[in-house]
Amino acid sequence: MPHDALPPDPFEGDPEDPALTLGEPDHDHPEMADDERAELVSDLSDLAVYQALLEHRGVRGIVVDCGECQEPHYHDWALLRASLEQLLADGRMRPHEPAFDPDPGSYVSWEYCRGYADGVTATESAR
Repeated sequence: MPHDALPPDPFEGDPEDPALTLGEPDHDHPEMADDERAELVSDLSDLAVYQALLEHRGVRGIVVDCGECQEPHYHDWALLRASLEQLLADGRMRPHEPAFDPDPGSYVSWEYCRGYADGVTATESAR
């Protein structure tokens, strides 16, 4: 994954970086299973289809309900793609800034995307 696909680290090279107090990152995480890797590749493929179908209709990305904080997280297309690519490459996602003042009406769920794509496919097949 290209490093520039993610937002730049605003503290890169800063000796006062607050993350330095957290210690060294844990790079010792288990390797991703083949089925998990295949699912991620499939998700990336689906994401490209969803973006192609919905972006021109004003949909900015996908909203995900977070199980940890019980809040919706709004992901623009590019950010979600970069996060999934990083997960595929590194086995983990780097923390990122949440969307600033997102318009909830501009984001849809993964399930909505899947249903929309299925509807388009069914309509095309019926012709």
